[in-house]
Amino acid sequence: MFNKRLFQQAQTARTDLALAIASNFLVGAVTVAQAYFLSQAIARVFLQHQTLADVATLLVWLLALSLLRAGLVWGGQIFAQRTAGHVKNTLRDRLVAHVMALGPRFTADERSGELVNTAVEGIEALDAYFSQYLPQLAAAAMVPLTILIFVFPNDILSGVVLLVTAPIIPVFMVLIGGMAEEMTKKQWVQLSRMSAHFLDVLQGLTTLKLLGRSREQIETIRDISNRFRDATMGVLRVAFLSALVLEMAATISTAVVAVEIGLRLMYAKMEFPQALFILVLAPEFYMPLRLLGTRFHAGMAGTAAAKRIFAVLDVPLPEMASPPQKTIPRRMDIRFENVSFAYDDGNRPALNGVSFHISPGETVALVGPSGAGKSTVANLLLRFIAPQTGAITVDGTPLDRLDLAGWRARIAWVPQMPYLFDATIAENIRLARPDAPLPAVENAAKLAHADRFIAELPQGYQTRIGERGARLSGGQAQRIALARAFLKDAPFLILDEATANLDPRHESDIQAVIATLLQNRTALIIAHRLNTITRADKILVLQHGSLVESGAHAELLARDGLYRRLVSAFEGGV
Repeated sequence: MFNKRLFQQAQTARTDLALAIASNFLVGAVTVAQAYFLSQAIARVFLQHQTLADVATLLVWLLALSLLRAGLVWGGQIFAQRTAGHVKNTLRDRLVAHVMALGPRFTADERSGELVNTAVEGIEALDAYFSQYLPQLAAAAMVPLTILIFVFPNDILSGVVLLVTAPIIPVFMVLIGGMAEEMTKKQWVQLSRMSAHFLDVLQGLTTLKLLGRSREQIETIRDISNRFRDATMGVLRVAFLSALVLEMAATISTAVVAVEIGLRLMYAKMEFPQALFILVLAPEFYMPLRLLGTRFHAGMAGTAAAKRIFAVLDVPLPEMASPPQKTIPRRMDIRFENVSFAYDDGNRPALNGVSFHISPGETVALVGPSGAGKSTVANLLLRFIAPQTGAITVDGTPLDRLDLAGWRARIAWVPQMPYLFDATIAENIRLARPDAPLPAVENAAKLAHADRFIAELPQGYQTRIGERGARLSGGQAQRIALARAFLKDAPFLILDEATANLDPRHESDIQAVIATLLQNRTALIIAHRLNTITRADKILVLQHGSLVESGAHAELLARDGLYRRLVSAFEGGV
């Protein structure tokens, strides 16, 4: 079960790992010394009839070695735990940073619960691998070797017996472990599925209750839980079977050594101190190998989790031009030049050779039927995805040449469904500018017309609003998102269906706020509800990923094109 990639992760804590391995090596040497002093003390009392005072020195040495061995074992465990802790922290940081770098495009194709399980339980499952299995693997290699180094000069036959019987335990471990490893992988898959499904159910609990389907989900979760229980019990059965077989193998091997030594001792072919020395060492010789079998099963969950962890880490990041240009152009002069993009490895086209221009200070609206490619344009500008052909430039500089953090700092984004975290009102608004003082937050809320409802909350700006803003209405949540945009005060504004799902009264209020927000800014407005974009300087009409019309509202209405049909359909629906 040695995993090369996992072992490479341990190199980040090589000092602690080296100290843990050194402790195991010293434990082997101390074990040999203990066996020597014990055999000498017993031989002198039993054969030479020495008194307690005569062997006091040997007993003192034996006591000191016992304390030293306990200290080395304790120290080895401490260093192993430190290794595991360091590796877990480093790997979790890498995993989270990688997922953040992959962005929403990656997480949209994943199940949130499964990703959370990988980042939390998956990383935690590596603890046993680094704190137990790896140190025990080193001990299983070094302690028996150390014992053999001292046994062979004393008795070649006993050394040969130990050497021949030693591989029996690893062979059984591999034979049983291969089956257990497959079962552990299935157990991990079941746990990931259960976590993902349970989170889905929690997030959709309101819908399930309203549609009367919550009882069905209870049965589904029970079924998934039972499958996970069965997988877990199967792993445990194999683990217990493995422990039994390894114990029997170690016991039988020790018995072979004992019988061989006993027969030779009986026929005076071997000295008693020598025989006792080897007999005391025999169980210690097999102990690390036997414990390795136990640690093998403890670390197996880590290797199963590592497969998924490394699968996420192996997802390539979007290619960025190198080196990035740190200076972001002040003029928001944005051009799309023959830009194309397709999802699902090119099987689902979203944009086909789209070209348009957004001048500095201009408000451009993007309209079209669902699936026309409007959100893809926003994702390209936010650099969650990159164009597969064509180019996007800002004041003549390719967008992918700009420093990512610097570019996003120049953008304020108000999505259709803003995500609000389970934090206070002030903390949610401060996401746009974490160092903003409270007066600046309050001013942004006032500009977004959010100050009135905030004042009515129990603790004002310090009121926690629940996960996804559960304690706020849709209009209130939208105002919080607009307050973020006011607080950020960025020169380029992207509004992605900012008034969708609002009633006419709230929509009218939000429109007034947006009108203030648009002043002196370059803006791109994505909208289905066409009454929100009639005052835009320019309207771009997309259909099936292609730009089919462009112009002002009155100009497009005068044509008998898609925009006119969309407006007619909207007015008829209203």
